[in-house]
Amino acid sequence: MILLEDVVKRYDMGPVSVRALDGVGLEVREGEFVVILGPSGSGKSTLLNVVSALDTPTSGRVVVGGRDLTRCGTRERFAFRRETVGFVFQTFNLFPTLTALENVQFALDVGGKAGDSRARAAEVLERVGLGERGRHFPHELSGGEQQRVAIARALATGNPLLLADEPTGELDFATGVQILKLLAAHAKEGRTVLVVTHNREISRIADRVVELSSGRIEGDGPPRGGRAAIDELHW
Repeated sequence: MILLEDVVKRYDMGPVSVRALDGVGLEVREGEFVVILGPSGSGKSTLLNVVSALDTPTSGRVVVGGRDLTRCGTRERFAFRRETVGFVFQTFNLFPTLTALENVQFALDVGGKAGDSRARAAEVLERVGLGERGRHFPHELSGGEQQRVAIARALATGNPLLLADEPTGELDFATGVQILKLLAAHAKEGRTVLVVTHNREISRIADRVVELSSGRIEGDGPPRGGRAAIDELHW
């Protein structure tokens, strides 16, 4: 599903050059639940942006779903994101003037998905436990509820790749566990899930953990101590 070959992402700030990604090579199979683990500044979010075609690498090759993103123009990259990627941002990125239902419906309409987008949006909101909150605006929802709307928006499209940037970073434990259960269910349905986090405890539920430090992969394998059930987590 995902192939990165010697990917470098460099940011030049005057005389200073920073390598957010420094020769990253990575393969992720279809249906895998992979956690990218690392501290702030390790390059985690940059990696997600490159995989999702929100950003382009300075050098190297990025292939996702059989499409070489390093050879795609602006329109092709937009089409790729619309057809392939569901993105859960740490800051939610909900439209403040749209209700929860309309935020989810918007993703379906932009993606050109067939069928009744309003009914599909309501169905997915019910799935994430927000069936009674569809008419509420983001400012009327708690942080956990807003994050669940963001996940519903990503799930509703049915796109094969789900990317989540610190999805539990601002949430209490109980809500965080609920979010992780939704992501795990997404993977069990055969879709590929890539989550970035600094929280090693969260990484225990993944099929595989890729450890990133200073833009380089320092480890790649099963969770340390073995995989844990979600209900065994604590942080």
